[in-house]
Amino acid sequence: MYMKTKELGWKEKHGIQNIGIEDSQGNRVVDQRQVLKIWENYITELYDRPNWPETLEVEPEEVDTDEKGPYILQSEVEKAIKDMRNGKATGDDDVPGDVLKLLGEGGLKTLTKLINTIYETGEWPKDFTEVTMIALKKKTKATKCSDHRTINLVAHTAKIIAKILKRRIERKIDDILGEDQFGFRRGKEPGMQLR
Repeated sequence: MYMKTKELGWKEKHGIQNIGIEDSQGNRVVDQRQVLKIWENYITELYDRPNWPETLEVEPEEVDTDEKGPYILQSEVEKAIKDMRNGKATGDDDVPGDVLKLLGEGGLKTLTKLINTIYETGEWPKDFTEVTMIALKKKTKATKCSDHRTINLVAHTAKIIAKILKRRIERKIDDILGEDQFGFRRGKEPGMQLR
């Protein structure tokens, strides 16, 4: 969840090196190391939650095979890949989503097997759990960190797994919740119950 400050994407084309960034006292800083430190402090402050523990210790728990749910099907993987938008930036694995769309039958089988291994063991590869944060300017002459919008670059394969699990959870919720339950559900906005 934490950023890799050295990979924030400081490139000439973004203009950050050219004009620098303001520190907390309003002084303009152009030295790249200092700029990265300012960004690290800003991101830490932005996402800091006082009650969050530094690390979360989770005791491994034996789960009955029946409670795990069915294996992830190749058709679920294909649908998740098909629904991905083209031209998106890559995550730490450097695998473009467009390449995943070109996978043949053998590639899809291998990817499905990998996803099922992750699903069964609960152990995610390091590339899937780390993100690279990039700052994009909100304003043309952005001089403060707050004048930028941060985006997270996530591995496309991790997005596929997340999309499959999200769909499964949505189906499960739809089975459990009654027809009168509105809000936070697709096609069941709170205002619809008044119609």
